[in-house]
Amino acid sequence: MPEIDHVLLVDDDHAIRELVAAYLEKQGLRCTAVADGRAMRAALALATPDVIILDIMLPGDDGLALCRELRAGRHRAIPVVMLTARDDETDRIVGLELGADDYMAKPFAARELLARLKAVLRRTRMLPPNMQVTEAAQAIGFGTWRLDVVGRHLLDADGVEVSLSSAEYRLLRVFLDHPQRVLSREQLLTLTHGMDAEAFDRSIDILVSRLRQRLRDDPREPRYIKTLRSEGYVLSCAVTPLGSGA
Repeated sequence: MPEIDHVLLVDDDHAIRELVAAYLEKQGLRCTAVADGRAMRAALALATPDVIILDIMLPGDDGLALCRELRAGRHRAIPVVMLTARDDETDRIVGLELGADDYMAKPFAARELLARLKAVLRRTRMLPPNMQVTEAAQAIGFGTWRLDVVGRHLLDADGVEVSLSSAEYRLLRVFLDHPQRVLSREQLLTLTHGMDAEAFDRSIDILVSRLRQRLRDDPREPRYIKTLRSEGYVLSCAVTPLGSGA
């Protein structure tokens, strides 16, 4: 019998918590609903959810601060869907920059939220297509970096771990499986999001910018991810699949 997906919902609106939790549980998911960051931390100490729904407008630490906290800690690999009452592109961009995997504006239809959750879970659990070169590798070397595929974290030349969000990991895997090949924004959206890709052009640019920061890549003179004007991006270095002993 397959395991039931566990959703952690963080929203200070009691009515929304009750409605969303009841709907998700009716659809066969397990839902833990809490009102603020303090309760979120307590819930995470008890169990690790499969996905977190995080409202931006929260008392105390807001959703953006909590997303930043999640991405910096041991729960960084859990996908996050942000909610906000403001249909503001700035919120969406900031959320994506902090590592959110998706974004929904209130009011929203429960069916759409469920579809987004399933899509995020599917993307998190499935490698992008066309992984022939690196799919069997336990680690992937490129430049002075090594990606631990099993642990889903990045290691620098000194073996120091650099945190990656699930979205950053997916994008890096796409680049590593298509080295020295120009990929358009549309291709990157498709390879990282599959059939769930949305026409939000800046999301890939934001994600590339975040990934460059993780790689300590100067955007003015990038060593790894180069921009080709009007064409897209390219991982300019060679890639080497490695075994567990690398």
